[in-house]
Amino acid sequence: MNQVVSSPAERVGPSFSVDGMLLARQKTREAIARISAQVRPGMVEEDAVAMAKQTMLDMGLALSWHPTRVRFGSNTMKPMKVQSVPGVVLQENDIFFLDIAPRVDAWEGDGGKSFVVGQNAEFTRCANDAERLFHEVRAVWNKEKASGRSLYEFADKTAKSMGWELNFDLPGHRVSDFPHAAIHTGSLADFDENPSAMRWILEIHLRDPQGRFGAFFEDMLLDDRHYG
Repeated sequence: MNQVVSSPAERVGPSFSVDGMLLARQKTREAIARISAQVRPGMVEEDAVAMAKQTMLDMGLALSWHPTRVRFGSNTMKPMKVQSVPGVVLQENDIFFLDIAPRVDAWEGDGGKSFVVGQNAEFTRCANDAERLFHEVRAVWNKEKASGRSLYEFADKTAKSMGWELNFDLPGHRVSDFPHAAIHTGSLADFDENPSAMRWILEIHLRDPQGRFGAFFEDMLLDDRHYG
C-alpha cells in the first residue's frame, strides 16, 4: 500500500492509525449492510434516517462526523449539502442510497452505497454503474499513479460514456483521525498529486440526464487487497 506522503494536504493527526482507519471502514460497511436490510417500500425517508441512526447506536457507533443520510427516489439527485424534499416515500420499484460517517474511537469512517427495490432496469444500471465507476477510477489510481484531478476527469468522461452525469458537488475529500478538517478541507478532485492510500474518500454520484434519479457510491481509496 502506498504510504508515502509528500503533501501537507495528506498530513494526519496524532491519533492516526492504519488499523484504526481500517476498523472504522469495516464498521461503516457493516452499518451500511444492516441499515439497507431494514429499508422497505412504504417507508418515509425521514423514518429511514431515524432508523439508520438507531442502527448505528445499537452497533456502538454513537458519534458521526457528518449527518446520516438516506435518500429515496427523486432525492437521490440532490447533492449531500442540499436538503431532501420532505415526506418522500420509497415506492415498490425505486432506488435509494445511504451516506454515513461514523466515528470509531478517534478514526473517521465514511461510506455510501445505492440499492434498488423492485424491478427497474434503469435504477439497477445506475446503482451498478456508480459502484463500477468507483472501481474503474480506483484502478486508474492504483496502476497509473494519477493525480486526484486526473481521476475525476477520467470519472467524468467515463460517466458520460455510460449515459450519466457526474455530480462534481461530490468531489472526494480527506479522511483521517478526527477531525480531518483541521488538516485539510480541499477536495480530491482538486488535488494535483497522486493521492496516498488511507487518506482520501473517493465519491461517485451519478445522475440521470433527465433529472429523475441518481446513484451514489463512496469508500476509502485503497488497493485491491481491501476489496473482495
